[in-house]
Amino acid sequence: MLINDKFFMMRTLKPYHIALSICLLFGVFASSSLKSQAVWENQTAEVYQFLYRMSQKGLLVFDDMVRPVSRTYIAGCLDTLAAKSGSLSSVEKKELAFYQREYTDRALSDSAANGRLFRTDPFNRWRMVDVNSNHFMLRIDPVFSAFTIGGTNKSVTRYSSGINLYGYGGKHWAFYFSYNDFTEKGTGIDTLRSFTPESGFVTKISGNKKSHNFSEIRAGISYQFKNGSISFNHDRFLWGYGENGRIVLSDKAPAYPYIRLDYQPLPWLSFNYMHAWLNSNILDSARTYPTGIGTPTFGARREFFIPKFMAVHSIRFTPVKGLDIALGESMVYSDRLDMGYLMPLNFYKVYDNLRNNNNINAGSNGQLFMQVSSRNHLPKTHLYASVFADEIRMSAIFDKQKSRNQIGYTVGASVTDIVVPYLTMGLEYTRINPFVYRNLLPAQDFTNSRFTLGDWMGSNADRFIWSVRYTPAARLKFLFRYQYIRKGGAGTLDQQYFQQPQPPFLFDLQNKQSWINTQVSYEWINRLVFIGTLDMRSIKQGTAGTSVKDNTFGLGLRYGL
Repeated sequence: MLINDKFFMMRTLKPYHIALSICLLFGVFASSSLKSQAVWENQTAEVYQFLYRMSQKGLLVFDDMVRPVSRTYIAGCLDTLAAKSGSLSSVEKKELAFYQREYTDRALSDSAANGRLFRTDPFNRWRMVDVNSNHFMLRIDPVFSAFTIGGTNKSVTRYSSGINLYGYGGKHWAFYFSYNDFTEKGTGIDTLRSFTPESGFVTKISGNKKSHNFSEIRAGISYQFKNGSISFNHDRFLWGYGENGRIVLSDKAPAYPYIRLDYQPLPWLSFNYMHAWLNSNILDSARTYPTGIGTPTFGARREFFIPKFMAVHSIRFTPVKGLDIALGESMVYSDRLDMGYLMPLNFYKVYDNLRNNNNINAGSNGQLFMQVSSRNHLPKTHLYASVFADEIRMSAIFDKQKSRNQIGYTVGASVTDIVVPYLTMGLEYTRINPFVYRNLLPAQDFTNSRFTLGDWMGSNADRFIWSVRYTPAARLKFLFRYQYIRKGGAGTLDQQYFQQPQPPFLFDLQNKQSWINTQVSYEWINRLVFIGTLDMRSIKQGTAGTSVKDNTFGLGLRYGL
């Protein structure tokens, strides 16, 4: 849905060959020399927190409103900090040197071919494979993890293995591939992850229901031009800020394939576009057909799912250093690929109205969103606010009887070096009104593989967070986070579209939660992280207030992620 007095949706066009759009983009932009090749760094990497905090202190400009960012961009940020080492504490200097040993991709060699197997590279970083010659680089490392998870009615072992590779070809091309295969065994396994900030997955459950298996894949290839890049990825795509969730685009849903365009023509102006292929998880019965062979187990039929897509574009202004104002629009559509959404500069709402003949049953699901971010205008402080508008009836915005304010918002602040060096405290509040992320057509919900693309709480919920992060020694991280969460019911389509007045916020209250998260981690060598966690959750169910305790601890390690 989108801002309008009517429930305008969109009618899709016949599919067009995507190569036409890509060729046009190359023709417009691919004419200049290299700026920074784009191997997108995993958004869970600890370096994001390090640079986020350095930017909050005003020591550099870190453009991370859209994640992931490239490894070479991270390297450039680290170089900026190195030039200001006099402003860093001893712990910060040690961490800077540690991260610089990891992000050395720009040091391409013009010398004769060289290759290393199971050795340290020239920067003292161990590599399984390191090939570097004539503007070609290839690095390959193993990926593995092992965790034990216990607590209230659960005893789970989780382990994984895989591979991570990335490289560069010439001055413009970059590529990456990361595969990690997980297995969980034990009792109390959460195969749904329906109300947790942990990323969702598509899983295969064993016959005895005591184990399951799922995989995570990140991959991409990119072309860099003077002021931006275009890339083809299978990854997650994040937009905006949030301590434990993002209301616009988060990492809750499984990774999905998408085209991404980033363009920054001026230091104070940047543009971002993304078109994704999503999983509707809804069977297309019209296209499904019997095969005539098979067993009852396999159903003897060929099954198709309704195609689902999403287009997102946003523009960011930086009127003064540290102040970013971004506006964006997204459209979730289904059934057929539509050329109109492969145009990065199209106005999707207007296009929606023109193409669907104002027919609610023929259209698509649009949203508008906004982000404001202020860093170091108050010393060592980050202030931010996000707004996500799924639908607003502008003519009745203040009319309690007729209003349809289906919006979500986040406001937050954090201050670092408070009381003692490297201690960061934050406060944040998120509210998501009823029916946000929902649509008349289930194939156009704001989801991928049944998981929300936005905040993991879903609609009709709010969350207050108080967080404390502390680094007493280099690479040793402590996190304490208190969350108070309220969650209401999903409601019905009749309530969403026809009830006046709309059901109140937190109607059909499901639960209230007080949730304490604690975590300690230590990155011993690059990408080898030891982690311990303790979660204590008190849940009051419904209006009756029946209390349930859910305590969980975890202990483990990961490498290569």
